[in-house]
Amino acid sequence: MSPDHPRPVALVGLMGSGKSAVAAELGERLAVAVADLDAMLEAETGSTIAQLFAREGEPEFRRRERELFARVLAAGAGVIACGGGLVLGQAERAQLKTRCHTVWLEVSPGQAAARIGGDPTERPLLKGGPIVPRLAALLTERGPLYAEVAELRVPTDGRTVAQVAGAVLAALGPEAIAR
Repeated sequence: MSPDHPRPVALVGLMGSGKSAVAAELGERLAVAVADLDAMLEAETGSTIAQLFAREGEPEFRRRERELFARVLAAGAGVIACGGGLVLGQAERAQLKTRCHTVWLEVSPGQAAARIGGDPTERPLLKGGPIVPRLAALLTERGPLYAEVAELRVPTDGRTVAQVAGAVLAALGPEAIAR
């Protein structure tokens, strides 16, 4: 990207890793626009993610997510909170690697479950069984994809949002995040 449009910080990771909260904190600290893909999809459609999954299915949800990601990249968002499954698309992984400073917010399945709560009704991929094993299965599936795109990996277990955001900023350095 040109100096007028520095690469955004893109946060990837399992649901419950803190992507939305850390993105908001980074946006505030950097004084840049934040794009939270899941929140934006909900606002644009007037439906929750669970409702979108139920009504349209996962393939249509992923299509919407891909299109929104392309739009926020083009619009110059400074921080992007990606949906946990954005890395499933090969083109999106390529964009995350080449157009963003991509940070994998690592979280254990147990910590993720504690953060999202015991009711998976708003988490379509967690329906149908105990939450921790389902999160572990998602991490097994997606972990290699998160690792593929990540410029930086930041553990989040036992850390506050402010601590995680501080670790991201310290590791990326001022040259990477100069606005």
